Amino acid sequence: MPKIVLEKIIRAERQHVFDIVANYENFQKIMPQYFTSVRIRSVRDNTAVVEEHLQLGSRELIMMTKHVTKYPETHEVFVVGGDGKGSHFVETFAKVPEGTKLTVHADIKLKGMLVIAGAFAKKRITSEFGKIIDEFARIAEQS
Repeated sequence: MPKIVLEKIIRAERQHVFDIVANYENFQKIMPQYFTSVRIRSVRDNTAVVEEHLQLGSRELIMMTKHVTKYPETHEVFVVGGDGKGSHFVETFAKVPEGTKLTVHADIKLKGMLVIAGAFAKKRITSEFGKIIDEFARIAEQS
């Protein structure tokens, strides 16, 4: 099962980066090429349950997720149902001289053919998630 760590320096203030990267409500609007559907099922305080359709390469993943935010330090996503059930993502936002260091720790649970693909799947998934992080960075730096 792939465990991935991605780091990205984003030339923007931490709160601004957090407002974009952790704003699951707007994922479909700002990145429709990756988030084809986002439906918020419930929100209570800093926790939300969200139905997401995520386009990752040539695969569409349909997931029920729980988002937990601690503004502006962390955004955690737990995949509680559907594709990738049991996966866990932790995004941390640190102030650095250049702006914000975004670190993503992903523990991804795979099923079916992706498990068999092993190392190849990890490389491909890392690449696809890297593209999403790059797009978040581009949006944060240009807005």
